[in-house]
Amino acid sequence: MSDIGIVIPAYNEEKNIIKLVKKIRKYVDCYIIIVDDSENDNTEKVIMRNSIQKLGYFRRNKKLGRGSAVIYGLKKLFKRKNIKYFIEMDSDFSHKPNELKRNIKVLIKNNLDLLVGSRYLKKSKIINWPLSRVLFSSLANIILEFLFKLNIKDYTNGYRFYSKRAVKAIISKKKFVSEQFLILSEILIILKNNNFKINEIESVFINRIRGESSVDLRLILNSFFSMLKLYWIYRA
Repeated sequence: MSDIGIVIPAYNEEKNIIKLVKKIRKYVDCYIIIVDDSENDNTEKVIMRNSIQKLGYFRRNKKLGRGSAVIYGLKKLFKRKNIKYFIEMDSDFSHKPNELKRNIKVLIKNNLDLLVGSRYLKKSKIINWPLSRVLFSSLANIILEFLFKLNIKDYTNGYRFYSKRAVKAIISKKKFVSEQFLILSEILIILKNNNFKINEIESVFINRIRGESSVDLRLILNSFFSMLKLYWIYRA
């Protein structure tokens, strides 16, 4: 039985989800958990029509945010005693499944607790992202590095590979300060402050070609406010 578990948060991803699961399975043997916050049951219907082994599906019937979905999924995966290595990735094909095997090997070989698939290393690529998103993401990461100085290029990408002890530390936290994808930054800060071993690896990020992005102006403004909250709580 595989010792790899993958959490995929989903929001109205009925056009993507089965294709993504099949693509992932081409590269790694794993148990997959889908946490679905969709406003309708279309994704659920698609999954139910396809008999897929080693897949757990959880619908929460409410948009509670990507970060919340990942934490929920990690808790479910952690209960599966055979899982040693944990992965989170998006459901819209923005993270390439063909990088999975390489990244898992790097995590294990270097005895890392967290490996971030980074969009901002020299060999990384961002494809077809609108300028507004590039500017927002770049500015967010510059601010986060200025505030926390963790020597990390990408605080906010959700393509991540975790050790079991790192996941235990994450799911043991009762409440997170931030919301949405800023939870990713908070996780980095928590692990770094507790001397977990963290590194980055180059990654290709592709803007979604199917479905619609859930990022809007309100989320962007809330994210910058959350950065200040994070600094206030976790400042040295």
